[in-house]
Amino acid sequence: MKTSPVTPADLRGSVLAVPPMPRHADGSINPEGNRLLLAHLRAGKVTTFMYGGNANFYNLGVAELGRVLDALTPLLAANDWLIPSVGADFGKAAEQVALLRERAFPTAMVLPLRFPANPVGVARGLGKLAERYGRAVIAYVKDEGYIDNADLAALVKEGSVCAVKYAIVRPDPRQDAVLADLVERMSPDLIISGIGERPVIDHFRTFGLRAFTSGSTCVAPALSNKIREALHAGDDATAKATRELFMPLEDARDATSPIRILHAAVDLAGIAPTGPIGEFLSVIDDEKIQDKLRAVAMDLLARNDAAVPRTRAAATAS
Repeated sequence: MKTSPVTPADLRGSVLAVPPMPRHADGSINPEGNRLLLAHLRAGKVTTFMYGGNANFYNLGVAELGRVLDALTPLLAANDWLIPSVGADFGKAAEQVALLRERAFPTAMVLPLRFPANPVGVARGLGKLAERYGRAVIAYVKDEGYIDNADLAALVKEGSVCAVKYAIVRPDPRQDAVLADLVERMSPDLIISGIGERPVIDHFRTFGLRAFTSGSTCVAPALSNKIREALHAGDDATAKATRELFMPLEDARDATSPIRILHAAVDLAGIAPTGPIGEFLSVIDDEKIQDKLRAVAMDLLARNDAAVPRTRAAATAS
């Protein structure tokens, strides 16, 4: 498991998977379900696991975070990197980073609080969390006006923030004044394209980003990694053709719920039993949506398995 400080090479060395977290019927973590999912990702050369919204870390308590991480850690391989999330409110995040100081994770992502918060307050809060943690954190920018770019760049410069997950959705990802300004203020090597496969090519080519997160990689990690490798090789034609394979699942996520649809897709495709999502979120129980999603997820998985040099059965047995 990675324990060394975060570098740009770490960020671009793997797709940053944002997986769901399989649970038992009572809501507790399901180690075997998580083992199956991580093995599937690893078989597709995805070895960075960022646990955030898709895993419903928003609703984990302080003690529960410790139990979850202690259950996930034994499932990691030597070259894996697990990024936990804290927050979203400052009080819970402060207690969670105190808990994380006892563990070897090199950073944690701070989940964004939409209310009550303002840009100056967010900047000060991120700095205080990094100070209490004793390690730099990852800032998650999901909404315009969440934090001023100048303050964010200053936090990077002073060593309080080691990377920024940028996830503001635009109708045209190439037209993004906030992102353009941010890359003028800090290295694009430290900015992660945080909205999956749909905008990643534009984020790489228009703004110079070099890393990206994905939820749908949990169904098709080999294909998601193929996009990553193609982008770094300058092969946009391959990246675009491969990205199109993800669009049916991404469209389904956008139409209903990115978190709930992904949670269901991993289960319906037979990758791992995911169970309930956790508090304040419910599973997809509409049979019509399930039937359509099963077809989409299994088609994407079949295309992925055709690209994996060894069988998925061998991968999940490892």
